Amino acid sequence: MSRPTSPSFMKKAGERYQPPPNIDMTKPSIARVYSYLLGGKDHFEVDREMANYAENAVPGVTDLALGNRAFVQRAVRHLAETTGLRQFLDIGSGLPSDGNVHEIAHQAAPDCRVVYVDNDPMVLAHARALLADDRTTVVVTADLNQPADILTQAERSGIIDFGRPVGLILGGILHHLHDHEDPGRLTRELCGALAPGSHVAISHFHRPDPAAHPRDAEHARRLQKAFLDKLSTGLWRSTEEIRAYFGDWELLPPGLVPLNEWHPLPRGDDRPGAYLMPNRNRRIIVGGVARRP
Repeated sequence: MSRPTSPSFMKKAGERYQPPPNIDMTKPSIARVYSYLLGGKDHFEVDREMANYAENAVPGVTDLALGNRAFVQRAVRHLAETTGLRQFLDIGSGLPSDGNVHEIAHQAAPDCRVVYVDNDPMVLAHARALLADDRTTVVVTADLNQPADILTQAERSGIIDFGRPVGLILGGILHHLHDHEDPGRLTRELCGALAPGSHVAISHFHRPDPAAHPRDAEHARRLQKAFLDKLSTGLWRSTEEIRAYFGDWELLPPGLVPLNEWHPLPRGDDRPGAYLMPNRNRRIIVGGVARRP
């Protein structure tokens, strides 16, 4: 598969930092697979094998990773610039790359505060190295399956004040939870702890209606099989299932849509978030942002 140019930090990270000793290099990691798809250097042969297996099933897996990152970048910028949000909680943040959430937020408002949450040891090592001198951003070790722990650690960090509105970022993470893990309940617990005026941004692998879009539905089926075969996670859910994660919060226009359709930047704009997915897979990942009344 063709490779995009490696983001500058990932190039430096690959040269300067060695993988932590507790890395399991025999199994693919979600974060490392995404690093490979985004052109980073923090991955191993098992991660590349998984990505290429999925690519052989349906060409364009890189589209999904790049499209997801661009959606998150646009969502964070939109929230910081238009809603006045000044604190963000990014869960399942993944390995650092150009255009991280805190960088986008700080471009809009330097006083923004960001808490990153992840449980991948390589993510934690690189994120802490990147953020060593940043007093407005921290990374904490926690698992999405334990929302109370996430909220406690975020509060203890001194970065997040849950008495004020928060921007919750769930970018490309809920589809890596199985149904028995009840991602709807986990999302409700997180959102229920946030103050009125808070927002949640969610992107998720999407299974289109096979009657309306049979080709896209078949691509979703093939990719789900490939992800489950090699990564043991990755579920493509229906529009109704994904919309339910927003609960009774008010979806901002244009609603839950293919990522390209969520506030695209003008043609020729070179800011982070300008990437638009090719048409071939644009319907099999969607996103939206909702506000708590």
